[in-house]
Amino acid sequence: VAGPLPSQKTLDLILNQTQTKYLLLLSEVKQISPELKALERFLEIAESTKAGMVYSDFYDVSEHEKIFHPLIDYQPGSVRDDFDFGAMTLFSTSAIRKALKRYGGIPQVKSAGLYDLRLKVSIDHPIHHLKEPLYSLIKTNGPSPSERLFAYLDPQNRVIQKEMEAVFTDYLKKIGAYLPPNFKEVERTDKSFLVEASVIIPVRNRRETIAEAVKSALSQETDFSFNVIVVDNHSTDGTATILNDLAKHHSTLKHIVPKRRDLGIGGCWNEALHSEASGRYAVQLDSDDLYSSPHTLQKMVDMLRQGNYGLVIGSYTLVDSNLQEIPPGLVDHREWTDANGHNNALRINGLGAPRAFNTSLMRKIGFLNVSYGEDYAAALRICREYRVGRIYENLYLCRRWSGNSDAGLSIEEINRKDAFKDKIRTEEIATRQKIARDIEQRA
Repeated sequence: VAGPLPSQKTLDLILNQTQTKYLLLLSEVKQISPELKALERFLEIAESTKAGMVYSDFYDVSEHEKIFHPLIDYQPGSVRDDFDFGAMTLFSTSAIRKALKRYGGIPQVKSAGLYDLRLKVSIDHPIHHLKEPLYSLIKTNGPSPSERLFAYLDPQNRVIQKEMEAVFTDYLKKIGAYLPPNFKEVERTDKSFLVEASVIIPVRNRRETIAEAVKSALSQETDFSFNVIVVDNHSTDGTATILNDLAKHHSTLKHIVPKRRDLGIGGCWNEALHSEASGRYAVQLDSDDLYSSPHTLQKMVDMLRQGNYGLVIGSYTLVDSNLQEIPPGLVDHREWTDANGHNNALRINGLGAPRAFNTSLMRKIGFLNVSYGEDYAAALRICREYRVGRIYENLYLCRRWSGNSDAGLSIEEINRKDAFKDKIRTEEIATRQKIARDIEQRA
């Protein structure tokens, strides 16, 4: 079929001419080589599971090797528009027709048609992951993982992202998970704090970067009192020695070593938030990153003080180990809107950095005791009830280097992380559906 597959025009043309029980879509037809009896296996599973859509694992093939490429199961929270289904998917034609009849036709979009179709089909029909490699996909020189990760932030893709957001928001309304922008006020507390703000740095085994991160925090210039709380998660590489030496010269550096040995990054955050040293506001700094200027902390706290925000998020610039800017450069999340950012947050994979929290609020909410997705889960939890403030200027340098926790990940590790974030979304969507029902009952 000529024309871009994700467009409404192309999909309508395909559906109008389809007279078969099933529809097989190949997104990269020239690079696909099906395994023996692959189509029969797709059809068998589609029949037995009554799935609206079936996808399978595959092989990545290059000139010298053939590598198994597993995918992840589809959950109610697998709502990202870039969820990886591979290059070969089988749709039930009857499931498509029922979905479009019940939930409306594909809107006039150029890039979000297939996304709209998948979401509508998934409401009443299972999407089945066939955990077998049923085809080979010849590797091409496509976008890198980093380019794919930040594609939604590319100014050239903003029109596409607006389409995706509109389709997703409509889907949330159809499944009863959409929340109107009616936000609570953040409760003011009479509790006294030792300082107005704390920079919180969880760390484990970062002797190469921790001193720079701490000095970046200590060098902040503010009109309020602040300290730097480093939660050292039982480092074994000399990080503790570096922190102890710094603490001798800086009384505002608080070096905490938790009693527990089962804490992730989120658990370390909880330790800091509940410590006596914690300030009224808590501002994030990762142990291998830097604030971009001495004014970052002031700007973050000013916004929390002046606005009724449960969370404030700044913008960051990606840099290499030498602090030289690398693509995509500034990551500012300008897709955010006050009216719908809290809904669209469920579609995207992150909300940005640095993040600043109201300590009293976060003591009630808490972080998940994990080392991936804890920040995203907290942001989703906050934005369902409270406004999120945005600062679109660069406040933070996010380093990409070989020691990053997300550097050089295997496909299995990427899958585990993606599946976990989908689980976070699954739980958040269920909670929002209950909130929406309660709102409707009170109306």
